[in-house]
Amino acid sequence: MSDTAERPEAAEPTEPEEQRHQRERRVAALRGARRVLARPGFVSTLRERIALLDGAEELYGLDEPSDMYGNGVVAALEEKTAALLGTEAAAFFPTGTMAQQVALRCWAGRTGNPVVALHGLGHPEQHERNAFGRVSGLRPVRLTDAPRQPTADEVRGFDEPFGALMLELPLREAGYLLPTWEELTEVVEAARERDAVVHFDGARLWECATHFGRPLAEIAGLADSVYVSFYKSLNGYGGAALAGPRTLVEEAKAWRHRYGGQVFQQFPTALSALAGLARELPRLPAYVAHARVVAAALREGLAAAGLPWARVHPEVPHTHEFQVWLPHDPDTAGEAALRQAEETGTMLFSSPWDAGGPGLALTEVSVGESGLEWTADDVRAAVADFAARLES
Repeated sequence: MSDTAERPEAAEPTEPEEQRHQRERRVAALRGARRVLARPGFVSTLRERIALLDGAEELYGLDEPSDMYGNGVVAALEEKTAALLGTEAAAFFPTGTMAQQVALRCWAGRTGNPVVALHGLGHPEQHERNAFGRVSGLRPVRLTDAPRQPTADEVRGFDEPFGALMLELPLREAGYLLPTWEELTEVVEAARERDAVVHFDGARLWECATHFGRPLAEIAGLADSVYVSFYKSLNGYGGAALAGPRTLVEEAKAWRHRYGGQVFQQFPTALSALAGLARELPRLPAYVAHARVVAAALREGLAAAGLPWARVHPEVPHTHEFQVWLPHDPDTAGEAALRQAEETGTMLFSSPWDAGGPGLALTEVSVGESGLEWTADDVRAAVADFAARLES
């Protein structure tokens, strides 16, 4: 997966020894496996990551002066991003957490309302340590905590005013779920009826075009502003962009400086982002299409293995990432996945297994370039081998 390192399992000072050992085993197994569905960049060696910039002269003139405080190649990346998303301008940020706080505090200044309506499973609520309130003077309110996208009725019927509606596309914690195009436009219209601005948490917006059947610019054009990541889908070193009206972006750059995001030089990250836009972005539709093949084969394999209850969610993935649920505890599922990788060189499940409820384990599956080599038969065979280890 593109950002497994963000999940709660990521190494912290209080990480239990057993948990740390399992994480290290998983990273080693992922590096050593001959066959995986995706190879996330963050588990690669430094040499492998540096190789991402091979051929960089095709992306930007390497004889041009290096960047300083956001000019040069960083400005070129901003222009490229704005053009792809159909916005007036874009600003590069070191992190999406910073980009979205800045965007929403800028909108709060314009609307006079610091309340941000969002989903309870959204990234700011799950992974940012209450940063909206503690750092940016914003007050998040939850439209819903249900594992689905919020509805237009929930937006219209919310019982207090809000200045901005924030939509995460796709909603990762619910299984990388997207609304239909009609549902999305209705939710946006409902926010407009309440005189609220709309901001898209589009960290993975790049992979949404297949589901919506619309170009990126048309999708982004529904919102007043949008954030995108350069590493989650595009395999870059890091970084993000905030795209929207030029006046908003210029104000955001001022706040970027105040937040400590005016980094002296960022050319490696900017070049890796340009590489992702040039090389990975065109491949994403193929990844999404093949994820649907993999998901169908997983369902068939799990059924053939005779597991009493197992789920692929959603049954037809909306992006190239989705969830798998099993009627086992996470430790059992995780150990079976690791032993399969270590003993056979095939790693079917490379992400950690979390508790989905009593007696339930869930993990995330991502299909990348290496996954395109897997046939449906390959997936079913790997499921059968995994299931045998699971039951033993």
